[in-house]
Amino acid sequence: MTPQYQIRADYDARTIVVYQAYAPAIADAALRAGRFVAPFSFQRMTWIKPSFMWLMHRSNWARKPGQERVLAVRITREGWEEALSQAVLTTADPAAVAQAAVHVQWDPERSPRGAALNHYSIQVGIGRHLIRTFNDDWIVSLTDLTPKVRKASALIQSGHAAKAPRLFPVERPYPTPSALGGEGVAKAGAVTGERR
Repeated sequence: MTPQYQIRADYDARTIVVYQAYAPAIADAALRAGRFVAPFSFQRMTWIKPSFMWLMHRSNWARKPGQERVLAVRITREGWEEALSQAVLTTADPAAVAQAAVHVQWDPERSPRGAALNHYSIQVGIGRHLIRTFNDDWIVSLTDLTPKVRKASALIQSGHAAKAPRLFPVERPYPTPSALGGEGVAKAGAVTGERR
């Protein structure tokens, strides 16, 4: 049985993949540059999600306005763990949340058809004071997953959902060092409303 609060991700020895959905103008500019550039905003928090299926739910399989392009953002594990080390749960004391460089919240994991499951996926909000570091130092590569997302969605919509999972990334439990407080964050695990 999957633990109720557990970080699951596509990762290797050095990097971890997180997902984001953007409007075409932002995605195209980022893919050309290999990192985020204008019209991406560096003045607002950006949310990264290691759960592919949760982002499919959030973006309605890349059909929501402003979320028509799905990017796999490969970042260093060092950067990911640095973010977790600075994270404050969005359900914590409001003053602490307001001052935090990184926000964390847990939302129900989703099935391919969008049903809420009985375990949760982590979202990490990178605050505007840390976004430049995320962009300049942590990002290793950006990949456009939109064609794969559309193909998987078409399979699900046409009654061939059993064929869709072969297009999904493989996510497995991420070994978060306990020194980061990752487990403490996980155990706190209060779920809040969905964010971008």
